[in-house]
Amino acid sequence: MGLAAGCVLWTAGTAHADKPVGGEAAPPPQGGSDGKGGLSASVSNIKVTYPSGGGGGGEEGNLGTVDPNWKPPACWYEPAFSPEQLKRFVDSDGGGDVGIHESWFGKGLWTDHYRDGKPADNFDLKAPTNSTAEGYKDYNLGKDGYFWRGVAPDPNASESWDCGRIMFWVDAGEVPDDPNAPTPKTLAEYAYNKVKVPETKVELKPEAKSTVNLPTWVWLDKGTFKDVTVRAALPNTGLWAETTAKPVALHLDPGTEDAEVFPASGDCAINDDGSIGTPYTKGAADKNPPCGIRYLRATDGTPYQLSASVTWKITWEGSDGTRGDLPDGTFETTQDMNVQEIQSINR
Repeated sequence: MGLAAGCVLWTAGTAHADKPVGGEAAPPPQGGSDGKGGLSASVSNIKVTYPSGGGGGGEEGNLGTVDPNWKPPACWYEPAFSPEQLKRFVDSDGGGDVGIHESWFGKGLWTDHYRDGKPADNFDLKAPTNSTAEGYKDYNLGKDGYFWRGVAPDPNASESWDCGRIMFWVDAGEVPDDPNAPTPKTLAEYAYNKVKVPETKVELKPEAKSTVNLPTWVWLDKGTFKDVTVRAALPNTGLWAETTAKPVALHLDPGTEDAEVFPASGDCAINDDGSIGTPYTKGAADKNPPCGIRYLRATDGTPYQLSASVTWKITWEGSDGTRGDLPDGTFETTQDMNVQEIQSINR
């Protein structure tokens, strides 16, 4: 059921702590179901698409951030049910998370609050006492709007307790007056974790083995790295954001201190056409490459681990015209590097 850590409420004879009572429940309008007929506060309705790059499978991976203190949103509120959808959900004996840390199993809990107008407690861990949520009459049928509920990708995160309200009503075309109401920036930060970039397997010359004291040229052909844009949209709100990752640099780590890198910083710029460095040409073996490595010691049967990490600059723009930057992202891959001694014959 994807139950959040915290409080599970029940009433004698009508609730079950493991699964909803009764049959399959009607799913929320845009998702949010745990797949077993219950409403899960760890499942978001946010829709993610890839206008350019990413999301195509293959050799791709998620970015890591260069800022160790940056975190995506821990929780927010979003539409879950129209009045008609909530009624169908409750009539089917649906059960699940009415808040991030509060789960109701048993039809009576839902009808008491959303049909019969009885108040219920929010689950405000950081407040001195739980606040009271006023009840609703007949699921607000006939009104235009949605019941919103809290969502937390990781309900065990301490910050997820900031969204302690149980599911509540918001008129159509509005967002709740709450510090944890979603914004385009919320969606941009959510999309950050959905950015998928290609693995970084660089071209090398020589290919099979490097030679001690001779440079190994490193490059990538043009078009290997392109901008990746992720669009995150929250249904029934008009809110969306597009987060774009642009490759800006390749960093080389030879995997040993017995090596030199070119340039000395190890950072090879990515050209406008997506290429990196300069391809090796015949007769350039003794020249220092614009992007490459010179190993100073041979391997002894265990290859060095050449690390190639691409830095991606992250920007975003939102449905209300806002825009900004997010911390740079990185994606790293490693490949084996065998290094041989120069073979010579003395006569």
